[in-house]
Amino acid sequence: MKHRALAFVAALVLSLTTASAADFGKGFQAYNNGDYATAFIEWMPLAVAGDADAQYNLAVMFDHGEGVVQDHAEAARWYGLAAAQGMADAQNNLGTMYLNGRGVPQDSAEAVRLYSLSAAQGFDFAQLSLALAYYFGEGVPQDRAEAARWYRLAAAQGMADAQYNLALMYSHGEGVPQDQAEALRLYRLAAAQGHADAQNNLALAYFFGNGVPQDRAEAARWFRLAAVQGLVDAQYNLAFMHSNGEGVPQDYAEAARWHRLAAEQGHAEAQNNLAVMYLNGNGVPQDYLLGYMWADIATTNGSAYGPRARDVLAAEMSPTDISTAQNLARECLASDYKICGN
Repeated sequence: MKHRALAFVAALVLSLTTASAADFGKGFQAYNNGDYATAFIEWMPLAVAGDADAQYNLAVMFDHGEGVVQDHAEAARWYGLAAAQGMADAQNNLGTMYLNGRGVPQDSAEAVRLYSLSAAQGFDFAQLSLALAYYFGEGVPQDRAEAARWYRLAAAQGMADAQYNLALMYSHGEGVPQDQAEALRLYRLAAAQGHADAQNNLALAYFFGNGVPQDRAEAARWFRLAAVQGLVDAQYNLAFMHSNGEGVPQDYAEAARWHRLAAEQGHAEAQNNLAVMYLNGNGVPQDYLLGYMWADIATTNGSAYGPRARDVLAAEMSPTDISTAQNLARECLASDYKICGN
C-alpha cells in the first residue's frame, strides 16, 4: 500500500499584530519582491527580540538559502525558537527536520513529539505526518487505528494526500472497518483535487464496477487525468484501453504513445507491450530492432512476457541485428531511458 505525504511547509507567515508590524510588513513585501537581503535586515531584529513569526521566516530563509548561505542547522535553531512559542508551522517543520536528520540529529521520537504539538493545534500537514508515523510505526508504536484518526482530521480539512491515504485504509480494512463506499467517497474527493493516485484508483473502480456502476468511458477519463500527470500505472492502463477499445475508440497509435511514456518510466509490462507493437507494426512502424530492444529491457526489468517476445523477435533477426538491438537496450538503460533508439 502506497501512502503519500507532504510533510514540510515552506511558505512564510505574515503577521501584522506585533508592535513592529510596519517593519515586519516591509520585510514581507521585500521578500515577495525577491529582495531577500532587505527582508533579512527587517526580520532579524524582530526575531532576536522574540517575534515568533520573524523567527519562523528566518528559518525558512536559512533552510532554502534565500539571501543567506543555506544552513540547515541555523534553520533548525530558528524553527526551534518559534516552535517553543507554540507556532504550529514551526513545530511541523522542525519535526520534519528531526525525522530526516537535516540540521539536527535524526530522532523520530522527537519528530513525533513536535508533530503532535502542531497537529493538536489543527495543523493539517502535521496531522498527515503524525498519521504516517502511526501507520508505519516510526517514532511511536505502530497503531493503524490512530493513523486513521489523524488522517481523518487532515482529510476533513481538505488535504488530498490524507483523503487518499484514508481511502486506502477503508479499502483494505486497515485500522477501520472495510468500507468500499467510504473509500470511493474519499478517492473522489482527492481525485477532484488532482491527486493522480486517487484518480487512477477511481478509474479502476469504474473499470471493474467496484462500488459504482461499471463505466469504461468514465474509467478512461480518470485514467487520462492521472496519466497526463505522469502516473505510470495510469499511463499503462490508458494504453491498454486504447489498444483494446475499452471506453475509448481503438487506437493503436495512441496506445503506443502511452505505452512508450510508461515504458520510459521503467514499467516492465508497458515495455513488453511496446515490443509486441513494434513486432506487429500496430500503432508504430514495424521495427524488429526496437521491438527486440524493448523486449530485452522488459526482460531485464522482470516482465514475465518479455522473454517470449524477445525470442519471437530474435527468430526474425540476424545475429548482427540482435547484437545491435542488445546494444540499444544497454544504451537505453544506461541513459535512464533518455536515449532509446531515437
